[in-house]
Amino acid sequence: MKSKIYPVLIIGSCLAIAACSGKKTKPAEGPVVVDDSANTGAQQGNTGSTTPLGSYTPEDLDRDVCLRNRVVYFDLDSDITKPEFQAAIGCHAKYLRDRPTARMKLDGHTDERGSNEYNLALGERRAKSVRQVMSALGASSSQIEFTSYGEEAPTCRAPDESCWSKNRRVEINYLTP
Repeated sequence: MKSKIYPVLIIGSCLAIAACSGKKTKPAEGPVVVDDSANTGAQQGNTGSTTPLGSYTPEDLDRDVCLRNRVVYFDLDSDITKPEFQAAIGCHAKYLRDRPTARMKLDGHTDERGSNEYNLALGERRAKSVRQVMSALGASSSQIEFTSYGEEAPTCRAPDESCWSKNRRVEINYLTP
């Protein structure tokens, strides 16, 4: 089942990105500096854009709604990216395509259930899954690092499903060159 759904998701994402592509402009030069506080919400001057017509710039990391979404959630014991996160992953892949010097780190996480070894391996598989989708959408895998934290960095500590579902994630973090 996994092998039948995954190519459909990748093709669908590629078509969505291609449909949103417009006039191409030369990417801005210079380093990418990202303040992680961009994940906390909209900043003033946000246009709410999720499909920019030109190339992404470093400022888009804070302004663009699609790029501010930097968390991909997963189902229990799964490393398959959900369809609802394909657009956000596509935006980050486009950002990397537009900025060949940009680099990111994908941090894989799990909930507390399972052994430490299992959770570290699952967190790694989740990060690799997101990297694979980005690579299929044109991002260079050399721009993407990944780390697994397993269950060691939860965002929620209550022993229930609503909390565990928040911990099953990959966080997208841009690195400074």
